[in-house]
Amino acid sequence: MKKIIFWTVIVFLAIQFIPVDRENRPVDRRDNFVDIYKTPENIRTILKNACYDCHSNETVYPQYSYIAPISWAVKDHINEGREYLNFSEWGKYNNDLKQNAIKKAISTIQDLQMPLPSYIGYHPKANLTTEQRKALEDYFSTILSKDNGY
Repeated sequence: MKKIIFWTVIVFLAIQFIPVDRENRPVDRRDNFVDIYKTPENIRTILKNACYDCHSNETVYPQYSYIAPISWAVKDHINEGREYLNFSEWGKYNNDLKQNAIKKAISTIQDLQMPLPSYIGYHPKANLTTEQRKALEDYFSTILSKDNGY
């Protein structure tokens, strides 16, 4: 039993030295969603609190994200989130991608799929109220309905 504990501790300590890239790419305001649409402050706050850690290049890494293997899972979630939607890269998307991203955002908000429950557990500000969800849905729907919103 002592050998198992010893080697478990050694492995745990060793994996702490495996690097995880936590660098955020610079945000070009010309491509940033909230700058392009001149998003109202209340919507910006909701997006920053509930979406931006995984869906932008403005991730704020919490202390627990520096401990392996948790750091690997956090970075994987961020990479996956940015792959589906990255508000910081919005201006680089083509019109079809923008339209699909907004439709998907609306449906995931309505279906309570986003923010992820595991994220909400550690980030209480991301636990959106019904009113905040409705405000996001309405805002995204307004962008979607604009003839030249892209």
